[in-house]
Amino acid sequence: RDDVESRGLGDVYKRQAVIYRQEILQDITLFTSQPKANFYSDLFLHLDLSEFSEFNANIGRKGFSNQAKLRAAIVMKCECFSCVTDLLDYLQNNLLIAHYCGFNIMKPLPSYWTLDRFINSLDNDLLQNLMHSQVKKLYELGVIDTSFIVLDSTPIMANTSQNNPKSFKKDKFNPDNQPKSDKDCALGVHTASNQHNEKKCEFYWGYKNHVPVDCITGLPIFELTTTADVSDSTVALDILSQTNSFLPVNECTFIADKAYDVKAIYNTVKDVYEGDCVIPLNKRNTKNPKKLSSGHPICEAGLAMNKDGKCRSEGRIRQKYCCPFRNSKSGCCPCNHKNWNNGKKHRGCTKYITVHDDYRLSIDRDCISFKKIYSLRTEAERYNARFKQTGQERLWGHSENAAKNLNTIAHIALLAVAYAAFITKSNYSVRCLKSAKRIA
Repeated sequence: RDDVESRGLGDVYKRQAVIYRQEILQDITLFTSQPKANFYSDLFLHLDLSEFSEFNANIGRKGFSNQAKLRAAIVMKCECFSCVTDLLDYLQNNLLIAHYCGFNIMKPLPSYWTLDRFINSLDNDLLQNLMHSQVKKLYELGVIDTSFIVLDSTPIMANTSQNNPKSFKKDKFNPDNQPKSDKDCALGVHTASNQHNEKKCEFYWGYKNHVPVDCITGLPIFELTTTADVSDSTVALDILSQTNSFLPVNECTFIADKAYDVKAIYNTVKDVYEGDCVIPLNKRNTKNPKKLSSGHPICEAGLAMNKDGKCRSEGRIRQKYCCPFRNSKSGCCPCNHKNWNNGKKHRGCTKYITVHDDYRLSIDRDCISFKKIYSLRTEAERYNARFKQTGQERLWGHSENAAKNLNTIAHIALLAVAYAAFITKSNYSVRCLKSAKRIA
């Protein structure tokens, strides 16, 4: 009898242990680290998606919520995943985060094709409006400041085998050899070295992401995705105009590298936005003639040249200098210049020097203040590094719209981290994603 009772109690204990084990397995909070769970809880709590429609207006099944899919895409960028398959594996193993995204974890999560179709077909204007609202909120809170703005672009490689350095395909970077996997990308070139004495460039198929960054906080205030063949200087004025439409950039200091050394940019920043430009001078293969202390150039024979009037061409004023023996009847050119014995009345060599009457050439680029302000341009490099770490250095999509959406979602994710950090008064920096997930 005692043995029977002991066996009965043992079975009860076993059944209770099985029940407890099942309850533990069903507790999704035990399979996600608490700091990371708190991070996504605060992130989505302060991310306003009210203007983003939850379901499509098409007739048929509702499917998954668009807001939930957008939050899942933000998780993909925060976890630095480069493709959707890694995101799905992560959500399957962290159902609590899938619950925070808005999915019903008692049912199957969306498939790869569902998220792929969502990112490829999503209207980028909706994401742009969401990003603009984030920037305006941070500006109203005093986090973002537009006193110093730095503009730079970063290359985004398309998902094609022609970008693979180990590929043996012939004429990979022939402009006529358009990749079949991405019909929207274009051929571009980017600098492969930051050394001033190395002129090493690499070609690639893909896109460019142009981002003006606030130098104070290192956060983006706007973004524009173009094909790789678009020059940086051609979209600078358009970026400033679109940024000023929702965020005032008046009296700003515009900082950029020498790729933006264009006269139209200087004049627009000064006249339209009443700001200043801190851009190094692009020599563009110009020659610096030898000059005297008075400013007169020296000819090939070593003689000082004389002024011969001014001329205006291409929107600039140039001072003309001529040979000192130009009107001499008995003089002789010491170096026997090719223009001396040309049989014309006005003989000898001529040189032109641009008069510094415009804003671009009047900037003193050797002063200490110019060099200190230009050193703030490294904020753009730092932000581009954080942007690439989100998995944006090489795309997994195959269209320009997918590239635009993935780039904008990456910026939205980084801005959401900054906003949540400021609102919750957390200890981590508004620009550091890794520390935010570690100590949230």
